[in-house]
Amino acid sequence: MEHPQPQPLEKIKVLDFTRVLAGPYCTMLLADMGAEVIKIEKPGTGDDTRGFGPFQNNESGYFVFLNRGKKSVALDLKKPESTELIMELVKEADVVIENFRPGVMKKLGLDYETLKQINSGIVYASISGFGQYGPYSGRPAYDLVAQAMGGLASITGHPNQPPTRAGASLGDMSAALYAAYGIMVALFHRERTGEGQYIDVAMVDSIFSLLESNVMRYTVDQIVPERIGSRHPISSPFDIYKAQNGYVVIAVANDSLFKRLCLIMDQPELEQDERFCRDALRTEHVDELKPIIEEWLQAYTVEEAVELINNGGVPSSPILNIQEICEDEHIAIREMLVELEHPVAGKMKIVGNPVKFSKTPAVIQRPSPSLGEHTDEILAKYQKSDLKK
Repeated sequence: MEHPQPQPLEKIKVLDFTRVLAGPYCTMLLADMGAEVIKIEKPGTGDDTRGFGPFQNNESGYFVFLNRGKKSVALDLKKPESTELIMELVKEADVVIENFRPGVMKKLGLDYETLKQINSGIVYASISGFGQYGPYSGRPAYDLVAQAMGGLASITGHPNQPPTRAGASLGDMSAALYAAYGIMVALFHRERTGEGQYIDVAMVDSIFSLLESNVMRYTVDQIVPERIGSRHPISSPFDIYKAQNGYVVIAVANDSLFKRLCLIMDQPELEQDERFCRDALRTEHVDELKPIIEEWLQAYTVEEAVELINNGGVPSSPILNIQEICEDEHIAIREMLVELEHPVAGKMKIVGNPVKFSKTPAVIQRPSPSLGEHTDEILAKYQKSDLKK
């Protein structure tokens, strides 16, 4: 896996105490950019996701994806001798990241206040459900809890139906992205000042930050947004519509785009209709507009409609299932599915890095590690092999 020039994060050493999704995805992003990520795992079992399906040759695809490019060191954090070894690693580390429940790392003697005494430049990031302070900070959380408490579930789904979890773990993934962002900012600050610092990222905060206009609708107009299906709360037509053989997305967010759509539909009179002449009015009368669009769409297949609408300059798309997006030419050209050779699993396709750099592209330095694969390599120089067990 050769790459033409040094990556941006080469020589940045990350001690990764995370497991499952939010933390491992964050450190995966750092590893893709050249950081040496040393994953500290529990001997015998390791990260929970080693046992998550799907499996290929008894190797977890979930784990392979999230932990590519990392090294694994197996250490029992409850043993004082393990703490000694970690302290040695901290002296040379740039970043420490963990996603235990608040207070766990302090009990282990591995909290920020302790580690910064050893390395004042350390950047220490914690990811948790509710954050390190606040009345809910001690609560356990998974993604579903974050989506529910963060407000997202309340606006996801259809009217008169129960609240719905988004189809992917947005609480974990958004927290991972914010943590990676925070670590980069802290490293940049350290480059200028020499100072490390502590980063506290909560899944609930992360979900709340994704609510965008829904929060402002409440704080400005005291409107409590409700579930409205797939349509947009303030623009129309901006929804999923039924065509001849399936569903089409049409996204119109201003009056000029609506004029284009009316011309595409060969119904220019709609633009002058007092119910539809402005975006706010179209949203007010959305239940009258949608049947008009769907009646027009009955003359077209999904493919025909999307091509026609896109060619007219209006955003439109089919709704691809996971197979279709995985096999889509655009995803292939964008290198969003990349092939990785794993010593146990063999060849496996995993999700690529969505950030495309012109000079320092993301590189998968190695496949995901076996449990404890790099314990001897990482700890050998401390000459305490009796403490590694």
